[in-house]
Amino acid sequence: MLLGVPNFSEGRESRKIEEISGAFATGAAMLEVHSDAVHNRSVVTLSAPPEVLASALIHGARACVERIDMRRHDGAHPCIGALDVCPVVWLRQDDGDAARDAALTTAREIGGELEVPVFLYGDLARHESHRERAFFRAGGLVELARRLHSGELRPDFGPQRVHERAGATLVTARPPLVAFNVELAEADLRTAKEIASRLREAGGGLDGVRAIGVDLGNGRTQVSTNVHDPNAVPLTAVVERIRGLAGPGGAHPVAAEIVGLVPERALDGWDDELPLEGFDPAKHVIERRVRI
Repeated sequence: MLLGVPNFSEGRESRKIEEISGAFATGAAMLEVHSDAVHNRSVVTLSAPPEVLASALIHGARACVERIDMRRHDGAHPCIGALDVCPVVWLRQDDGDAARDAALTTAREIGGELEVPVFLYGDLARHESHRERAFFRAGGLVELARRLHSGELRPDFGPQRVHERAGATLVTARPPLVAFNVELAEADLRTAKEIASRLREAGGGLDGVRAIGVDLGNGRTQVSTNVHDPNAVPLTAVVERIRGLAGPGGAHPVAAEIVGLVPERALDGWDDELPLEGFDPAKHVIERRVRI
């Protein structure tokens, strides 16, 4: 059993979210849909055997291409496509090859059938510089279109141009990570970005952590993170590092949220120090939803 965690660039129009999420669930079990209007993004979590999962992801990708127009998209989360990222997740190390095969099948069909350029990242990247999503997102969709047009960048699958409506898609296979957002009080966007820059691994922060600062509006800001190895870096360690970077007085964490499902080990040491908005262990802990 594998998970699919497609992230698509619509978090506001409920009917469109339902239609696209339903398309992803074709033949697969729908475990969770998380939508965020500020990020203008939805994250779907599916479970299925490898061959069924690949088919479901392709079906959902088609719905993204048909229903999302990136020319009119705006949102706080960096993105380059209607189906922005499409990871296939293994839950047991022995299933890694099956996950990689399913991811490559999905990427090949999105690039070929749907004519959306697909870039492989993470462990599937064919060049070391392509491992990080930020490499492709730098400068946004306009810059990506320029890089493709100039020949500076070539997709792993699909045409040598961005899709007019759907942009491009990033695909990988990986073990579970945690998408974890922490809301700050008394922190402007500059402060949130500074904390994020020092929290992420590339800035000398926690191993395997990616982070950005986000303006939530109405004077609220957020540090939005991906924790790539939640077994080594539990969520409580992320919160404590943010507190340390914020310093005494002024900016401080006031709430947190988990996007999608989380491995149980990621919650080690969590003592309800922050409200986890909408979190229900029975629904959002992987081991309680999927037989591993």
